[in-house]
Amino acid sequence: MATLRPILLVEDNPADIDLTLAALKKTNLANAVIVVRDGVEALDYIFREGVFADREPGPPAVVLLDLKLPKVDGLEVLERVKAHPKYRTIPIVMLTSSREESDVVRSYEFGVNSFVVKPVDFKAFFESIRDLGVFWAVINEPLPGGF
Repeated sequence: MATLRPILLVEDNPADIDLTLAALKKTNLANAVIVVRDGVEALDYIFREGVFADREPGPPAVVLLDLKLPKVDGLEVLERVKAHPKYRTIPIVMLTSSREESDVVRSYEFGVNSFVVKPVDFKAFFESIRDLGVFWAVINEPLPGGF
């Protein structure tokens, strides 16, 4: 049986981290959730560099990526991952509070798989995260293999 791929959550807001983890836990997903708090950590995890150089090989099931991040913003993380031949097939969902048209357009130009605006309402946020987790970790058929 294949090892379940983890979900990578890239978020710097502690409240959003807590809500996202609670919503994912409520789905009873068996996937581990790895939390990183800035764009540098996200790139290190994906490219297996820095503190993540020795992590298990293989891509995450999905990256839930905030747009406004310290050190390296979400758009740059997205652009760098999607520009790399080995990593461009990793599903990336931009999960942000931004409703700016330019952010949506640039995200899709850089190859984002989905752009989700974080609902302000607690229940709607919770349901959105739950649905994202189930879709990307259970329903979606990933590219066979891995790295």
